[in-house]
Amino acid sequence: MTSDEDDHEFWGSVQDATGLFAPQEDGLRQVELLGWAPQGKFLTSLDYLGGRRAMVGGAHLAFLDAEGIEMGSYFVSGVTATAARPSVHGDGLLDVDVRLWCDELLPGAAEVWDLLRTGNLDREGLWENVDAIGRKAWLSVALWSRDYQRRRNPEDAAPGQVFTLDGRQVVDVDSFYCALGEAINGPGGYFGWNLAAVDDCLRGGFGAQLPFTLEWLHSKAVRSDLTDHPAPGSDTAADLQVLFEIFADHDITVLMR
Repeated sequence: MTSDEDDHEFWGSVQDATGLFAPQEDGLRQVELLGWAPQGKFLTSLDYLGGRRAMVGGAHLAFLDAEGIEMGSYFVSGVTATAARPSVHGDGLLDVDVRLWCDELLPGAAEVWDLLRTGNLDREGLWENVDAIGRKAWLSVALWSRDYQRRRNPEDAAPGQVFTLDGRQVVDVDSFYCALGEAINGPGGYFGWNLAAVDDCLRGGFGAQLPFTLEWLHSKAVRSDLTDHPAPGSDTAADLQVLFEIFADHDITVLMR
């Protein structure tokens, strides 16, 4: 965790945390940070537990892989220490209760970060068995970890590529975005999670150079089901239609198989 006011002010790292992905009203989180040796301003705040000076402000909360490399980070605000006690995780370490706010730590994302951290986000289709909440979380991790996932191959694919999207598990627009990101950038890949984001991705720097061809396998049954049996409140069919119009504006060929 690092202060958002000074990138060089490191507040320390923890061995584990609970409550990060369990939002309460207005994005409030009650978090337990386990096995921590607080530093800097945060360490000073522990002298004022229960008072106003226990609030240290905003921070960047980074997730690290097994080698200590940053996979992605979130901005959290209103970080306030509420309790501290010796930790069983090691001598001199603390378990600290913290109150903070963040709308982007989505329920279900912890499991996806764990797959990435342990190197098990290594095959296609891992998103297929998660529910609607899980698909949104999957896309959020794909977004925040995109630079980490492409660090060994940061260049966009050359123009003229054919990307194959397996549509058998596409049941809503979020599952389409999961499949699209995977088709272009591999397991856990990101290529937008709403219409505006896809439009941004098509401008370069996200895995593919224009023009390219998207081959959508098993598309006919999927589109028919989405159109004839939409989920309550769903705009999937309309969103896909707009998405195809965006593709056409960027000279992307979509082959419906």
